[in-house]
Amino acid sequence: MTQEGQPGPDFELTSDSGEQVKLSDFRGKPVVLYFYPKDDTPGCTAQACGIRDSYETFGERGAVVLGVSPDDETSHVKFKEKYGLPFTLLADPKHEVAEKYGTWVEKKMYGKDYWGVERSTFIVDRDGKIAKVMRKVKPDTHAADVLAALPA
Repeated sequence: MTQEGQPGPDFELTSDSGEQVKLSDFRGKPVVLYFYPKDDTPGCTAQACGIRDSYETFGERGAVVLGVSPDDETSHVKFKEKYGLPFTLLADPKHEVAEKYGTWVEKKMYGKDYWGVERSTFIVDRDGKIAKVMRKVKPDTHAADVLAALPA
């Protein structure tokens, strides 16, 4: 389980633009790494649109925003275009990165157990260390909560 003060586990995933993205590519900038369950679902859409609507403030703070879900690049492109999302979405179809960060968890819905992504956010500082861990975040207040935790 990734904890505050530890180095953020590096990874390489394919982005919505088809490029390979590594966490280490962003050393020197704070990174908002957020894990969400599925493109174009109500909670994930509210969460993504909240970040979109505050994106200028994230930029003013020098932060890079990366959204990660098990969806593939094609799904990410549609989601991004449909809602005008200005940040990068990363495909983690084998949930390897979610597992590294401890966000691939057993869940329950309607009495059934299944595995999925726990909505979580990690703020990675300029040196690549985890500055803040936010688990089970609320989609509607996510952007404001992250901005409050992000150094000004």
